[in-house]
Amino acid sequence: MPGYFGAMASLSPLHRFHQRHPWSHNDHYGPWVVGRVTESGARHVLDVGCGTGNLIALLRERDAAVTVTGLEPDPATARTAVERFADDPAVTIAATDFAGRPAQRRWDAVTLVAVLHHLPLAPTLRELRGCLAPGGRLVVVGCYRQAGPVDLLAALPAVLANPVMGLIRHPARAAAPPPHMTAPTAEPQDTLDDIRAVAARELPGARMRRRLFWRYTLVYDAPAARA
Repeated sequence: MPGYFGAMASLSPLHRFHQRHPWSHNDHYGPWVVGRVTESGARHVLDVGCGTGNLIALLRERDAAVTVTGLEPDPATARTAVERFADDPAVTIAATDFAGRPAQRRWDAVTLVAVLHHLPLAPTLRELRGCLAPGGRLVVVGCYRQAGPVDLLAALPAVLANPVMGLIRHPARAAAPPPHMTAPTAEPQDTLDDIRAVAARELPGARMRRRLFWRYTLVYDAPAARA
């Protein structure tokens, strides 16, 4: 996973264990993301970098009235998502990146899970703000570059919990990673402090938190329409 492999490269036994008992750090936060979307009352959702559609499936299970547009630039991963939701008219999968989204459309909620670090931070946050309908919500689960002793100390609980979660989520040894963990990844370049500073400028009022498993979360609510 982004962040995990970079931070834990020196801990090769842990890395090998994760390969034998793979589980998705991103999917771990799926229910949290769905909760933030549904509590906002969103009806039309854009999922940027949707992968094989695990988050979309959770959204549709939680709220049958929600419609979801998923963007996935990796062709093979996008094909898997298209096939998965072929019989669901409320889901649209587009084999494109964020730049290929419908330019004039606005959504009630936009989600990004382990995607933002693939994109230029400040311009993307600015464009994401513009994708929201009045009162819409942006929900991000992101990866950050570790820098300094505070980040290393904060990572220790994840180092200890990661193998335990692997045994719980995937007790049998895996011959290969599951399909939803095979999309291209990248190491994050921005530190948590960098991201906080840019978010404060581009998304006034956004709430950010450091999270377990080398992640942070960000929630931003766009201003409501004026009466």
